[in-house]
Amino acid sequence: MKSMKNENQSLPAILAPAGSRDSFLAALAAGADAVYCGLKHFSARMEAKNFSVPELARLTALAHRLGRQVFVALNTVVKPDELAAAGALIAQLERQVRADALIVQDPGIAELARQAGFSGSLHLSTLANVSFPAALRAAAQIPGVDRVVLPRELGIDEIRAMAAACPDGLDLEVFIHGALCFCVSGRCYWSSYLGGRSGLRGRCVQPCRRMFRQRADARRSFSCQDFSLDVLVRVLQQIPRVRTWKIEGRKKGPHYVYYTVRAYRMLRDEGGDPGAKKAALELLAHALGRTTTHYNFLPQRPRHPVDTGRQTGSGLFVGKTRGGGRKAILQPRRALLPGDKLRIGYEDGRGHHLYRLAKAVPAKGRFILPPSAAAGVAPGTPVFLTDRREPALDKKIAALEKQLPEMRSDASATAPLRPRLSPPAPAPHGKPLHMTVARRRPSAEKHRALGLWLDADAPPPKAGGSPAGVWWWLPPVVWPGGQERLRRTIDGLVSRGARRFMVNAPWQRTLFTDMRRLTLWAGPFCNITNALTLERLQAMGFAGAVVSPELGAADYRRLSAQSTLPLGIVISGNWPLGVSRIAPADLKAGEPFSSPRGEQAWYVRHGDLFWIFPNWRIDLEAHTEALRRMGYRLLIHLREPVPPGVKIKQRAGLWNWKLGMK
Repeated sequence: MKSMKNENQSLPAILAPAGSRDSFLAALAAGADAVYCGLKHFSARMEAKNFSVPELARLTALAHRLGRQVFVALNTVVKPDELAAAGALIAQLERQVRADALIVQDPGIAELARQAGFSGSLHLSTLANVSFPAALRAAAQIPGVDRVVLPRELGIDEIRAMAAACPDGLDLEVFIHGALCFCVSGRCYWSSYLGGRSGLRGRCVQPCRRMFRQRADARRSFSCQDFSLDVLVRVLQQIPRVRTWKIEGRKKGPHYVYYTVRAYRMLRDEGGDPGAKKAALELLAHALGRTTTHYNFLPQRPRHPVDTGRQTGSGLFVGKTRGGGRKAILQPRRALLPGDKLRIGYEDGRGHHLYRLAKAVPAKGRFILPPSAAAGVAPGTPVFLTDRREPALDKKIAALEKQLPEMRSDASATAPLRPRLSPPAPAPHGKPLHMTVARRRPSAEKHRALGLWLDADAPPPKAGGSPAGVWWWLPPVVWPGGQERLRRTIDGLVSRGARRFMVNAPWQRTLFTDMRRLTLWAGPFCNITNALTLERLQAMGFAGAVVSPELGAADYRRLSAQSTLPLGIVISGNWPLGVSRIAPADLKAGEPFSSPRGEQAWYVRHGDLFWIFPNWRIDLEAHTEALRRMGYRLLIHLREPVPPGVKIKQRAGLWNWKLGMK
């Protein structure tokens, strides 16, 4: 990593988001120690404006001149035919931008960065789901990785446990402020399953923010408040391995970035002063975010992040409309300034608009919505302030803009980079193996291999005999408190003859005391989409891998042709919309609920995770022969107990087979 750090080495660095040039400059103006941002491709926030390479080169040169760092997020999964483009982009970054680090979720991109000559650090994104202490050891073995971004679901005691297990040469980054996702990062398929726009590709349409109906009640049962540690952030200063405090918000404007950075700088540097605490809280209240929660940070006082009695639209709630249509009136709770950006209603609601104010409106003043913003607006529609351009901040941004250096363009920037791949495994022969995966041994399907799920806080299900003939499936997420319980369960199964395991994060291999005589496959929750990731898994000792169920037919074909490992695929059954650490608010488990578009789902608890399932299944069985010809050796059928009140809908379960992963 390049040598620039925050001025006081003993203090954690404050890492600010930037989705636009003005937000980047606002972060510098506020005194952020580092800024993270994305490019036009391979960014997990594709809805932000993001940056071209030449634009980012100028901004990074200014940041380096001021002694700040710049991290670039290439934190999407990369498909088989995109490795060359991703590698060329990394090489271009190295030549023109000289970023201090890349943020990645895909372990294969570490090798791609090496091949492209990237000289900075690699940070594992929270999407990589490094969620339990032993996982850090496996993460540290990926060449170039020197930082892990921890999941937002962890509490302070769990963060301490992660820090205590952190190997030398690795440090930790912790989110301190910003939006919360209901599902665990890297374990949400909701947007992709409903419309092909994958959250793992930065294209999430946030279906969890919608209104859902169960029986007669309709609520935003999955729409989280924003996360904010505010004054509690100083507890993190007692943990030396937590080197960075991260603020979420690459889709936010410069006002949000400036005020959140200033607030947390004040809490970090002057937090012992009661006056500074009060001032910092006032700054955060002025930052135009949602109402906030501490979530799980304090184990003695956990808070559910969803409050269906509060407004959860993006931005600061400023009031509701009176009247509707052409007579819609807003009397804001606080003064509004020229240039303020208003969000009228919710994105999934009738009459939703974005509107930029042309003139000031005093608190409790009377503002008549113009026809362009009032169409379809009903009485009582909530209005949110989402961005503000104060003259003082505009001046700071303009002053920094004048300091941006001119950069010469690099004519070779678009030169292709051919990734170096190991020779693929020999083409397999014979029929593929079918495997049924269930919570307990099914009574039928005797001619298929059997997989049984394990939970971190429950004994293994009965295998109906010796565990040797079963594939044991680990959960998609392991929390710090479940690590040793799950390890003991695995050791017990191995001592009784179990030999075959399906892990659902690459880091779960550290839960196995002795790998000799064991067969480990990487499961479908590992989100495997390219050959370099498969090579990394092979180097970690995996004997095979199940590819991401989000891919399309063309990607399955390309991946099989490039793979160094035997491959499996989920061909039918119940795949979750997402997996969460919390139950949805005000919804009953095992009962169907509906979205505004009529899609039905239900949720159930297994161990320490809540699984949300749609009422239709994946079904690629008509393509069994095509998959056999592609070379897939393991065809997986997921069987989930369906609650009595849920009716499975008969509909095409092709997911992205025809459309491809977007």
